[in-house]
Amino acid sequence: MKKLLMPYNSQSLNLKNHLVMAPMTRSRAIGNIPNALMAEYYGQRRGAGLIITEGTAPAPEALGYARIPGIFSPEQIEGWKLTTTAVHQNNTKIFLQLMHTGRIGHQANLPEGAHVIGASAIAAAGQMHTDTIGMQDYPVPVALSTKGVQDVIGEYVTAAKNAMAAGFDGVEIHAANGYLIEQFLNPNVNDRTDIYGGTIESRSRFVLEVAQQIADTIGKEKVGVRISPNSTLGDLQAYDADATEETYIHLSREFNRIGLAYIHISINPQVPAQTLAAIRTEFEGTIIYCNTFTAEKAEVELNNGDADLIAFGRPFLANPDLEQRITNGAELNAPDFTTLYTPGAKGYTDYPVLFN
Repeated sequence: MKKLLMPYNSQSLNLKNHLVMAPMTRSRAIGNIPNALMAEYYGQRRGAGLIITEGTAPAPEALGYARIPGIFSPEQIEGWKLTTTAVHQNNTKIFLQLMHTGRIGHQANLPEGAHVIGASAIAAAGQMHTDTIGMQDYPVPVALSTKGVQDVIGEYVTAAKNAMAAGFDGVEIHAANGYLIEQFLNPNVNDRTDIYGGTIESRSRFVLEVAQQIADTIGKEKVGVRISPNSTLGDLQAYDADATEETYIHLSREFNRIGLAYIHISINPQVPAQTLAAIRTEFEGTIIYCNTFTAEKAEVELNNGDADLIAFGRPFLANPDLEQRITNGAELNAPDFTTLYTPGAKGYTDYPVLFN
């Protein structure tokens, strides 16, 4: 039997298999409130051992994209309960990914009174889709004050408590892909001179305080984190290779000290093998690898011990019955890229299923 399909048990995670559904923005949360269509989507994919939801805003300022869900209002908590109930019917665990987009956003996508914020007043190059006024340049974000940073940390903690109230098994802190936390980590974006800027330790302080305070509040075994070493998404721009590696060694060591359940690594071709090996050495918990994996490649990674779990994105997007297709060696549906972020069921809950 494939290791991918066998149960996985660790100190923090007990899963029916080694198969993880990766977080994917799908922009179906009308009014930023999770709904029945989203519950159907996640429920269809409950063959996974662990589902990690799409990035979910811990506060109004975090809603950078159109139609992404939040977890800061009573209506959002109630909306997410539909999803957790649907997923738990098949002994699947589900973690809510907490994503603050920071400077990767636009005012037109935010509720009235909210502003695009960032580590520093440095705009990202590029444009952002808005439903109301089309494509727009990224704005210059409002740089957070020291107290402002601490207020945002508090919003993460409240969001994690809300996730527990909605029935989630845990939360994943999104510290990857050029969003707010990685904006703090990257010295090309973070030019702060307070305790959250400057040295590697200071630039890491924000995410470590988020992780520690959430772990203290809901339990360390219910907290994971997603990282993307060497990524340049969100106009981050690469920085000194040695400093990059030192940053992720420091983070892994501190995540291990806190006792997080897992580190979820978004693999990209720029990540040196030695950085991945160093993370594996420093962190004693579960390691999840993600990006461009096939079932065959996943087996290799699991068997050589580089990763403990493998997350699949596009294969799960287009194949609700992915677990069964892997079990039976069946061909996979191809994703329809034209409907990735469009509202409605098309390209979302209507992919053909071979196995029930």
